[in-house]
Amino acid sequence: MTRPVLDDLEVGAVVGTRTVELDRAALVRYAGASGDRNPIHWDERFAREVGLPGVIAHGMLTMGAAVTLVEDWAGDPGAVVDYGVRFTRPVPVPEQGVAVLEVTATVGAVDRDAGTVRVDLTVTVEGARVLGKAQALVRL
Repeated sequence: MTRPVLDDLEVGAVVGTRTVELDRAALVRYAGASGDRNPIHWDERFAREVGLPGVIAHGMLTMGAAVTLVEDWAGDPGAVVDYGVRFTRPVPVPEQGVAVLEVTATVGAVDRDAGTVRVDLTVTVEGARVLGKAQALVRL
């Protein structure tokens, strides 16, 4: 993929879309890697007892999966110099099958003097936004 050129970017331009599938095996792998073994991420009964719709994906897993679109677009994961989100809804992951994240990245702002672009991410599951104010600052 060709690295984007700052002068070619316009606010509102969609720079990419991606679908990310999360299954229960991904949650287990992430729990092992992150050390987050909270039972809401693997125990259906426990998750429902605490008021969730069932087992949910780790917020940081969802956040990380979404930003890979920006890293790939930028051509270098190190180009993302800041990234933040608000967790707006849990991502239920069915026992069989997958939760499907729909990710769209749009140019939110361009600072030619600083050599940066703010990329705004829209991340939804079944049409419902699961990350709010998801923004990555990219140095090009």
